[in-house]
Amino acid sequence: MTRTQSNNQWSGNIAAHPSPKNFRVQKSDRKVLASIFWNQDGILLINYLPKGQTINAEYYTYLLAQLKDILKEKRRGKFTKGVLFLHDNAPAHWALATQKKLAYLDFQCLDHPPYSPDLAPSDYHLFSGLKKQLKGCHFSSDAEVIVAAETWLDGQISDFF
Repeated sequence: MTRTQSNNQWSGNIAAHPSPKNFRVQKSDRKVLASIFWNQDGILLINYLPKGQTINAEYYTYLLAQLKDILKEKRRGKFTKGVLFLHDNAPAHWALATQKKLAYLDFQCLDHPPYSPDLAPSDYHLFSGLKKQLKGCHFSSDAEVIVAAETWLDGQISDFF
């Protein structure tokens, strides 16, 4: 059996050594981007980014205002003690408008060191479990994805958070 230079594959007895198959994975054109705010007691706010929009400082500060209202409603006793807030180093999170909004809302931000996986609980705890749950599933609409994600999140015991 010889190896040809031109196509970099083995040639010879094809029945004994079939050429490798190349499978193409089709990426979905549809994506659902969720901003999830949570604490040790569970999910506080889930917001789904509208199609065609990107997360920028204006959008993020809008979410922060919603979060403060939800904290007042859901966590009455805990809200008076102040809010320690952890988010990653995304540009929208550290924009001047966002920093002003956080100060206005009286949220104290915890520093998030760059490239620190142990301090990104959403990426390494919340979303990894959700991805495992949804792996291999096929959805025909965004609504189905949202229902599946929220069903999984609602099914987590309090110790998970």
